[in-house]
Amino acid sequence: MFLCTKGFIMDLFSWFFVYIFFHFLCFDSAQGQTTSHSSCTEEFQCGNLRNLSFPFYKSTQLDCGLCKVDCDVSPNPIIELERVKYQALDKSDVFVRLQDSSLGELLKNSSCLIFEKNVSISFSPSITYRLDSLLTLYKCYRSQESTHEEFFNSESYQSYNVCESFILYYNTSVNFVQEFDLPSGCFFIQLPVSRSLEAKSNNSGLFHLLTDELILGWTVSDECNQCYYAGGRCQTDNTTNKFHCAYTFVLDAGNRKTKVIVTVAVFLSCCAGILILLFCFRKRTFWYKCLMFWKSKTEDHQNIEAFLKNNESYAPKRYTYSEVKEMTTRFKNKLGQGGYGNVYRGSLQNGKHVAVKVLNELKGSGEEFINEVASISRTSHVNIVSLVGFCFEGRKRALIYEFMPNGSLEKFIYEERSDRVCQLDWPILYQIALGIARGLEYLHRGCTTRILHFDIKPHNILLDEDFCPKISDFGLAKLCMKKESIVSMLGARGTIGYIAPEIICRNLGGVSHKSDVYSYGMMVLEMVGGRKNVDVGVDRTSEIYFPHWLYRRIELDEELQLIGIMNEEEKECARKMVMASLWCIQTDPSSRPSMSKVVEMLEGNLDFLQIPPKPYLYSSSRTEVISLEVEPA
Repeated sequence: MFLCTKGFIMDLFSWFFVYIFFHFLCFDSAQGQTTSHSSCTEEFQCGNLRNLSFPFYKSTQLDCGLCKVDCDVSPNPIIELERVKYQALDKSDVFVRLQDSSLGELLKNSSCLIFEKNVSISFSPSITYRLDSLLTLYKCYRSQESTHEEFFNSESYQSYNVCESFILYYNTSVNFVQEFDLPSGCFFIQLPVSRSLEAKSNNSGLFHLLTDELILGWTVSDECNQCYYAGGRCQTDNTTNKFHCAYTFVLDAGNRKTKVIVTVAVFLSCCAGILILLFCFRKRTFWYKCLMFWKSKTEDHQNIEAFLKNNESYAPKRYTYSEVKEMTTRFKNKLGQGGYGNVYRGSLQNGKHVAVKVLNELKGSGEEFINEVASISRTSHVNIVSLVGFCFEGRKRALIYEFMPNGSLEKFIYEERSDRVCQLDWPILYQIALGIARGLEYLHRGCTTRILHFDIKPHNILLDEDFCPKISDFGLAKLCMKKESIVSMLGARGTIGYIAPEIICRNLGGVSHKSDVYSYGMMVLEMVGGRKNVDVGVDRTSEIYFPHWLYRRIELDEELQLIGIMNEEEKECARKMVMASLWCIQTDPSSRPSMSKVVEMLEGNLDFLQIPPKPYLYSSSRTEVISLEVEPA
């Protein structure tokens, strides 16, 4: 009788895949073409740019270069860099002349919004880009004018003093960023200027120096060139930020006879492997155990299992997938869904109701799953959702929370809510804002490990039967030591509309717990207004950006004119929520209060609350609403 053991199964799989790989590799080597990228090195026609080749590649190709070009656009092809699209006007052997139409519109209107842009390209170990004829501008906010005016005057810089909330300093004789410590409230930006600066009068104004055209040069690294022309793909390791070459081996379409032989050999090998596996896996339960054992060897499975083992003292109860199906009555009652997966209502054996989030198949090391278990398991607070248990069984992963009858805050606060959802009165809104603040204060200061949430928004605030708020969804959270004030983070994380400015533009300051404070402030302002903070559908232009509209009324000591306020007590609640939120959304992270201070503001006397400085990232014009466009994390 044939005995099938786990070790034998693993050896069988290993032999099978090595055998197939060997056939593919040997065949490719014999034919002299090893990868599917061999056709990528060919030149192609692209409008007025004429012949193009590596590092450029057509948008219809995949993984065929480093710089994508859309050649089907008229009159000029489009080159995409850092998710910004430029018109390509003409090309030489060493540079391309580009045009940014959005810059052109801002220049045409002499709009100060142009100084919210920054023309720069991040480092890549595969290719180095050069942008010629850039002017470095030092942008300093007026609130700290006394500190920077003396500094730049002593350095012989010219100033541009027309924009409302900031002053610009520049020196046309300096075409690079000078290495010195900038005064507080200042950071640099770079914008393209005319190549004939000396022909322009310094008295003609800053806008006459600027242009919407850029000169782009490039140098491909030796390693990338060698990799690419050998048939590989130039890639950057996200962990080490170093170059790495990836190869994909495929069959050559040349010698038909040899191709048929290899195809038959592969087919017979597959059939033999399937027959052996079927013989071993006659019983379904044994097949399932063998398959799970093989899957457990994948890297993400090992990472999560190691984490759960090392955190047994924190981790809640672990359930099997069969138990998850039983508690949800085979996923019968669906509560909602998102990019992470679906949420179902369920019941434990003791009758307690729960919400079960069944996660989609995760990528990499399962960071979101680990974050959720690691973060919530370390918490115990009335305003933090409780994690009852979890399921991790191969690729099947689920998180089991306490059930919140009223769902998320999102459906209660916006004007477009359904007829079945009631409008919350001001005392309840105030208590919800206060409860969320206390929950965030606990995450930042009350835990043994500081937890930064990075995705505070109405959708992630759940309400129990008494409308007590609970912070949920810690998939983007980051754990750090309490003594750490600034945290390192690769890429942006969060949701558009609530992301703190420093997460998008690191020149504004370091990422810290103050980033959660900003998200909290933007969320509470939406609770106050019953609408999104940016709404181009309103009748009056001045109301497009709601925080600006509120600030103007506070500044002029006018009535807030908010819906549903019935008496002086509710008016005071609303005003405290607005004042605290405007402090929270300050552009400079150091100007924002801690969550402990926010709680103090909400619970304290309104008369002692000072009017905050004007938030800088806003505009009063319908055509000038600022939008930070990033991918959600």
